[in-house]
Amino acid sequence: MAAPDPAAGPAATPAGRQFAWLLVAGVVLAAFNFRTAVTSVGAILAELRGGLGMSETVAGLLTTLPVLAFAGLGALAPRLARRFGPRALLTGALLAMSAGLVARAYAPNTALFLLFSLFALAAGAIGNVAVPVIVKRYFPDRIGVMTTAYSTTLAVGTAVAAAATAPIEHLAGDWRLALAAWALPALVAIVPWLLWRPAPAAPGAQPVAHLDGARRSRLAWTMLLLFGAQSAIAYILMGWTTTILAADGMSAAAAGSMLGLLTMVQIPVSVVVPILTVRWGPRPTFLVLMACYPPAIAGLWLAGGGPLTWLWMVLFGIGTSVFPLILTLFGLRARTPAGTSALSSFAQSGGYLLAGAGPLAVGWVYGLTASWTVPFTLLAVLAVVLFLSGLYVTRERYIEDELPQAKTGLSTKARKRSPAGGPKPEPCHDSAVDHSAVETGRRS
Repeated sequence: MAAPDPAAGPAATPAGRQFAWLLVAGVVLAAFNFRTAVTSVGAILAELRGGLGMSETVAGLLTTLPVLAFAGLGALAPRLARRFGPRALLTGALLAMSAGLVARAYAPNTALFLLFSLFALAAGAIGNVAVPVIVKRYFPDRIGVMTTAYSTTLAVGTAVAAAATAPIEHLAGDWRLALAAWALPALVAIVPWLLWRPAPAAPGAQPVAHLDGARRSRLAWTMLLLFGAQSAIAYILMGWTTTILAADGMSAAAAGSMLGLLTMVQIPVSVVVPILTVRWGPRPTFLVLMACYPPAIAGLWLAGGGPLTWLWMVLFGIGTSVFPLILTLFGLRARTPAGTSALSSFAQSGGYLLAGAGPLAVGWVYGLTASWTVPFTLLAVLAVVLFLSGLYVTRERYIEDELPQAKTGLSTKARKRSPAGGPKPEPCHDSAVDHSAVETGRRS
């Protein structure tokens, strides 16, 4: 009797099936924590500034730190994953995040607060790259379902941290305790990873894909543009929507509720987008989401603050849900977990730098011109970049096919076995849809 393939997934053996629920719980609980370090600060920023004597300029750095962390540490994640393995890397990241969240909450001065914030954010950046690799390795036939769970929980964690930090501070009477409280869910998320024991990888089962090789891939660069344009649009909307609506005569409370509506729309849409990406195919799903951008941009630009503002926010909420589709593509555009790691880290590290420039450019231009014409033009240009790059990456292609053989570690025999020039793609059978149906939208 042939031995079970250890790389086939957590359900490949009876023991694997028994502990598969731990892996699912680990992914979901980990994803909840990846943005709490970012969104927990905004709700009590006034108390934080007062307690630390933080200037407005330094407070502005808090919006830049996530971009720096995600860009810098995301690039190192593949090397760390090769050294320690994605499971150990994610466990260490969650532990480091917990320590960073507590340390920054009780930092005695601004410099240490920023330092420990960067530490916690860096851990979240590493987790962002590690989770898609784990999904690709252990759930190759459930990429859509697992990405749905991951992206939805990520959105929920982001919203909960933003909404619950101020009430916690009010109940505890201490802003430091309110910030430190978010270390608790990070510690809870470690438990499944400590209990789960994966089967050892088969010798030679996982080819090594280097980040240097990703730089030679047209697919990787296009994914970088896709991720960067989407994130830049999202950052601009999150940072400037309330200001735009206030300039159009809307009250601060009403403007904040419109931004909240945009965020709330993203949660249910994020549930269905990865599944539709697998069932319909990436391109039809992408085109449906992109169709929301033209009326949303034009509406907010020409009729912001009017009675249809809620509609523009709903359309933006649907359009920005391209994000979970991109997360799904990290798995679908690679044949191996190593390829997923290289593609994900390259696209995220460079994409976050592009994304961080978006809100800064809007603020700089608006400060010079006191007009929203150029900022909205920039938003439209980013939507065009998003559309064109999305058309490219939603066609069937794989990063391993574009990397030199020496970089991917794929044997000549492995390449000859596949007509596409690489190893046979791992199947993706969500809801009885085979791998070809993922790309064509046709049921097998």
